Amino acid sequence: MPERRRVTLKDVAAQAGVSYQTVSKVLRGQIRVTPEVKARIEQAVQELDYRPNVTAQNLRTRSTHLIGYLWQPDPPDELNPVLEQFLHSVVETAEAEGYNILLCPEPEDEEDILSAYQQLARTSRVDGFILSDLAYEDPRIDLLRLLKIPFVAFGRSAEHVTYPFVDIDGRAGLRRMTNHLIEQGHRRIAVLGWPESSRVGTDRLNGYWEAMELANLPIDEAWIIQQDGVDFGYEAASELLELSVDRRPTAIVTLFDLLAFGAMRAVQDYGLVVGRDVAITGFGNMPINHYITPGITSLKQPVREVGHALTTMLIALLNGQELDNPQILIEPELVIRESSQSHWVR
Repeated sequence: MPERRRVTLKDVAAQAGVSYQTVSKVLRGQIRVTPEVKARIEQAVQELDYRPNVTAQNLRTRSTHLIGYLWQPDPPDELNPVLEQFLHSVVETAEAEGYNILLCPEPEDEEDILSAYQQLARTSRVDGFILSDLAYEDPRIDLLRLLKIPFVAFGRSAEHVTYPFVDIDGRAGLRRMTNHLIEQGHRRIAVLGWPESSRVGTDRLNGYWEAMELANLPIDEAWIIQQDGVDFGYEAASELLELSVDRRPTAIVTLFDLLAFGAMRAVQDYGLVVGRDVAITGFGNMPINHYITPGITSLKQPVREVGHALTTMLIALLNGQELDNPQILIEPELVIRESSQSHWVR
């Protein structure tokens, strides 16, 4: 059978009784017409089964309508519900605005990372980038600025570096969490966190320090354990429980829910009761927190809202618009459950 001829804007315009320029602008949302004209155009599009030639449009506008997002994949046996929620929101928001997300695994070596961004940008494969997992003095920011490629970021870098971002205020979150434990009567509060090289981890740890200092509570250096990864909660909590009775913490704050899971198991294996003997808290509010026993007190991150806000901001930049609020800081919500509800504190 002969190949069907592609329906063009002129075909739609002829059937709708308007100019093809009018059809083009209406379909792009660039002009407003009377309801009758809009209805005729929509009917013609449907009857003729018109499908825009996206490739040709991209060549004319020099736009790919692709947004790049690079990330370092987690090991196959590790869950990352934060990334899953974030990506779902980003993809959903982008598609609603006529954009798609180009997902690429990020290399481990810094030089290779920068090379990957540079190649995507200079070959015009994407219109802009969404960054995450930012480090101090993150080199990706300087590179994208040099290449003059629009970008937004989930997170902050050095304080003197200015760029559009949305971030969770982990400092305020940990300050509020530590205050909650102090209000429960706890005075010996430990914290499980990430290495000093982690900007996010340091930001959250500062909230713990602030709350303890404001309450004039001493901090034993043995109570602060910083390691890399997400699976050291059990070993770290076991180390804390081996301290003498007068030094052993009655509460353990963790910077990530998975650390709280491990700490809770260590407390239980030690023959103690979570919540009564040792309070444990997390960060992230994973869905499973509500179903395990005892439920884990945690800080809820509005990750879906962050993904939506970032994507909306970037698309606005790609369309040449100025952002009313280019830097958004969101405080996490404290969700209290049984793991921090002490009946008595020694």
